[in-house]
Amino acid sequence: LRVFTPFWRAARAIGEPGSPLPVPTGLRGARLADTESLGNVPLPALGLRPTRPDWAGGLRATWTPGEAGARSRCDTFLTTGLDGYGDGRNRPDRPMTSALSPFLRFGHISPRQLWHATGTAVQSGASAASDDDVAKFRAELGWREFSYSLLFHHAALHQRSVQPRFDAFPWRDDPAGLRAWQRGLTGYPLVDAGMRQLWTTGWMHNRVRMVAASFLIKHLLVDWRLGEEWFWDTLVDADPASNPASWQWVAGSGADAAPYYRIFNPVLQGETYDPKGEYVRRYVPELARLPAGLIHRPWTATPAELRAAGVVLGETYPRPIVDHAAARARALAALETLKPNTDSRRINGDSRGQ
Repeated sequence: LRVFTPFWRAARAIGEPGSPLPVPTGLRGARLADTESLGNVPLPALGLRPTRPDWAGGLRATWTPGEAGARSRCDTFLTTGLDGYGDGRNRPDRPMTSALSPFLRFGHISPRQLWHATGTAVQSGASAASDDDVAKFRAELGWREFSYSLLFHHAALHQRSVQPRFDAFPWRDDPAGLRAWQRGLTGYPLVDAGMRQLWTTGWMHNRVRMVAASFLIKHLLVDWRLGEEWFWDTLVDADPASNPASWQWVAGSGADAAPYYRIFNPVLQGETYDPKGEYVRRYVPELARLPAGLIHRPWTATPAELRAAGVVLGETYPRPIVDHAAARARALAALETLKPNTDSRRINGDSRGQ
């Protein structure tokens, strides 16, 4: 199935996932001819952690890898984040997402464990989450399974568009724009906050991921594969299925994808989901003194307002590298080149963006 809703409906019709298996009492390894010569090598001796330069400081401060870290993160989410998850998960200024994706990615916790833990938390009274909150969180686990289904049927998911007509899309070669995006210097505070959160912690809020990806693909017309590669190199939850499936979803080239003409407005997204600018202040501190009404659009501030906030556009913080309205028009014009597979009536009807 290439559409999530019927995929998830069919999966749910199978019944509840089985209970997690207990921890094995022992592990049988393959017999090696010279086992004794291998010895026991302690993990630190492998030198896997960076030292010169030590680029992992932000990651180390954010994550506790391993099963214990996964269980701790899970317990915290179930008691403080699951209640209200359905709506709260869209707010990057609030700790309402599970942040369990890295632990899922590396097998420190399993989807079955999370599935049953949510039910147990509600039944025991540890969480006051509603049925809708639980269903929404479990559906997010379902999206992960859906992505792996896509990968099974599209082995080159990270390289080839699921919808072949997008092979003809007129992508732009824009190294400067790509670099500004990677560094969080686009001039759009929500996008920049997300990209800096990614570089600092190895993770980015899901709503902001969509906005940042849309900006690269549709504001800059940069091939989604370059964004997917950057996320693969920088995300601690970089997953061979979810990462490319999500990028193709935003690009409109994937299965059950958002239409390409749905172009996120980074200003409106910021004002809607980070209304007080707390998320931006955390990761773009040079804008921290701007009032909430200006923090997502600093270029509209008066010279006096900028001086009061200590902001010098073009020096302490960049001006927007592209105008939203002009970029949107350019993106829709690029989409028109793929006709007759697009419906111009639907394209023209979506004038506001997201």
